[in-house]
Amino acid sequence: MIKELERDSVKAKLDAGDSIVLVEALGPGYYESGHLPGAINIPHDQVDELAPTLLPDMNAEIIVYCASTTCRNSELAANRLAELGYTNVADYVDGKADWVEAGLPLEQDTPVAV
Repeated sequence: MIKELERDSVKAKLDAGDSIVLVEALGPGYYESGHLPGAINIPHDQVDELAPTLLPDMNAEIIVYCASTTCRNSELAANRLAELGYTNVADYVDGKADWVEAGLPLEQDTPVAV
């Protein structure tokens, strides 16, 4: 079972400079319009293709998120990463909507993948 994280835990890890990898599991257009600080883009249906290159450390702390609690992309991506052998995967279930509702910033930049 994938561990679930709340916004405060994700923000605390970012603020502390913890070595985490944030993964947005939405499509490129959603990612490009704004993503959590430092996040990379691995759409849920491209995990098998992109994870080996973008996530070479199988033991890295990976936090996957998508749009909101009604979006299942992060759950699908997190479960697939675990199936592929990633050992430290968590799901920020409340996702981008929760982050924005709390008044926290999104980044916009060139997409890392796809």
